[in-house]
Amino acid sequence: MTTTSTATFAERPLAAIATDRGNPLSIAPMMDRTDRHFRYFMRQITRRTLLYTEMLTTGAILHGKRAKLLGFSPQEKPLALQLGGDDPAELAECARIAEDMGYDEINLNVGCPSDRVQNGNFGACLMAEPDRVAQAIESMRRAVDIPVTIKHRIGIDDRDRYEDLANFVRIVSDAGCERFTVHARKAWLQGLSPKENRTVPPLRYEDVYRLKQDFPQLFVEINGGFKTLDRICEQYRHVDAVMVGRAAYDTPFLFATVDRDIYGETTPLPTRRQVVEQMLGYCDRWVAHGYKLHTITRHMLQLFAGQPGTKAWKRYISEHAHLPGAGAEVLETALARVPRI
Repeated sequence: MTTTSTATFAERPLAAIATDRGNPLSIAPMMDRTDRHFRYFMRQITRRTLLYTEMLTTGAILHGKRAKLLGFSPQEKPLALQLGGDDPAELAECARIAEDMGYDEINLNVGCPSDRVQNGNFGACLMAEPDRVAQAIESMRRAVDIPVTIKHRIGIDDRDRYEDLANFVRIVSDAGCERFTVHARKAWLQGLSPKENRTVPPLRYEDVYRLKQDFPQLFVEINGGFKTLDRICEQYRHVDAVMVGRAAYDTPFLFATVDRDIYGETTPLPTRRQVVEQMLGYCDRWVAHGYKLHTITRHMLQLFAGQPGTKAWKRYISEHAHLPGAGAEVLETALARVPRI
């Protein structure tokens, strides 16, 4: 892992962030959201942001249809696979499979609080077992050459003191993990739904900032509540990277300038119309293979969020993309209903 320069984060240009501290921006793994079609769509908006799969369990990968579960287009890279599981040997085998398929990173989910995940003894409940997490990280690191990272909460239930968080990170980092993505909310394992766990526990950014201060050798990424580029950029004064979740899905064009503003790219910025035009051939290719158009276009509904014509855009797609035989012409017709401004 590269080391941080002596200049403070606040003193250095944003473009430098992308070159000496790894990837400074990512879109969070989200169930029923970050499938391959959403990722391909986002690649028409940002080429550099790190993308993640939905969380996939070790059982699904080892016993399911791998091509369908793990398949991706080369254009989606850089791309990380997020794994859910608690068995070190199974996690290592899944990591090997992912590396062979061309993934750039393996990420262990230690943040999901759902009952289903808890019943499998993985996700956020593993924060109570840092030694087990460390064994899993060590096993995966021995199995692959690509980075093995972790995404976790600041705490769970009553184990939410900063000292508990620091102890967890210390144990896991001793196993060789160098990148920690920290959701700046605790999780209640009982009493709150996964949706409520994304909003009800208060955000505690200061705990994540302190973590970076106490573990300067680690790559610390913050997650939770970032909805504007200004708020994202503010975080680079304190941490190495920012992960954006629901805002990336609800306002995807938020990422239209990040290749320039964060990564220092000089290529022309995309327009929303160009994004749609780039998706036409992609849609037709998948429809020709028997896929329903709405499985792709459902991810595109918010492309014009906040813009004139967004209601007409969403309405037309919602009413027509699910119909038999629907193809890219649905997007073309919907686009014609959006005013040129």
